[in-house]
Amino acid sequence: MKIKRLELSEFRNYKALSLEFDEKVNILYGDNAQGKTNVLEAIYLCGTTKSHKGSKDREMIRISEEEAHIRLLIEKAEIPHRIDMHLKKNKTKGAAIDGIPIKRSSDLFGLLHIVFFSPEDLSMIKNGPGERRRFLDLELCQLDKMYLYYLGNYNRALSQRNNLLKQIGFRKELADTVGVWDTQLSGYGTEIIRARKRFVDELNELLPRIHARLSGGKEELCIRYEPDVSETEFELKLKTSLERDLALKSTGCGPHRDDINFYVEEKSLKLYGSQGQQRTAALSLKLAEIELVRTKIKESPVLLLDDVLSELDRNRQTYLLESITDLQTMITCTGLEEFIGDRKKYHRIFHVMNGMVQEQKESRE
Repeated sequence: MKIKRLELSEFRNYKALSLEFDEKVNILYGDNAQGKTNVLEAIYLCGTTKSHKGSKDREMIRISEEEAHIRLLIEKAEIPHRIDMHLKKNKTKGAAIDGIPIKRSSDLFGLLHIVFFSPEDLSMIKNGPGERRRFLDLELCQLDKMYLYYLGNYNRALSQRNNLLKQIGFRKELADTVGVWDTQLSGYGTEIIRARKRFVDELNELLPRIHARLSGGKEELCIRYEPDVSETEFELKLKTSLERDLALKSTGCGPHRDDINFYVEEKSLKLYGSQGQQRTAALSLKLAEIELVRTKIKESPVLLLDDVLSELDRNRQTYLLESITDLQTMITCTGLEEFIGDRKKYHRIFHVMNGMVQEQKESRE
């Protein structure tokens, strides 16, 4: 899987931009707030239909403009594809694959597999469970169309049930209809729980070897999936918790409250791990994610590294860079001196300044 070219029009701080990427390592460097991350955001948007920052469509359109366009030319299994995204200030975005408009954003998932790694990911272990659930959902949605279907329907059923809980306060007779949403919620939720458990089990097959190398063989890392409720008890829990849910006007149990936690020698890294241990575990997780994607789809994903190398010590930088030599990578950084060393081994280097991108051809082999 390779990205061949990215074209932007009125996106973020880019009036117009066309970049051709090498199939190996591509570096975008420059001062902060110049537009490096915007390039990665556009790529991520074409793979997932969403901004990794959580930005709304209108926020990604260049100031004073009404629309923005992104075009991404990729190659998957040696077959070329074109992804077009059309952002509009006051309307829903449009998307097309190979010139054919898609009706659902879910149709785009799985065409381009992306692993995104940012400084925020290094804090995933100590932050709240929402970030860890997003990690599970994003990767599973890219790998499994059925998971995407179950998750979308679960979220819709959850929203409907929560709205109903609020209405019952004014119309008591509506309480008889809660069971309809309980059945839907537990049906979709059970599939989500099963898929998340399988995914974590698969990661745990890869993590010990990767983490042992990163920690010098001193630690053994594992992840534990901690579902809010078991798949066999979900529907019953919804029924027994109804009185509490009515009081809070919100559904208090289910996969939307799941978590995963990281352990070294039975000790929770969230509670007892040092910052260095937590960061090493987060890096191990990303590298395991890459390997798992390769195993599942028989191709390497595209790796986006957003200013993450400056947050790692020299040993972890070296290990990460050595681990990605055989997949296409886009790296952003503020200065080449931070980590590059022998620049000739990096295949394409771009300098980004004030919405302009200049390739440094003399740095290539």
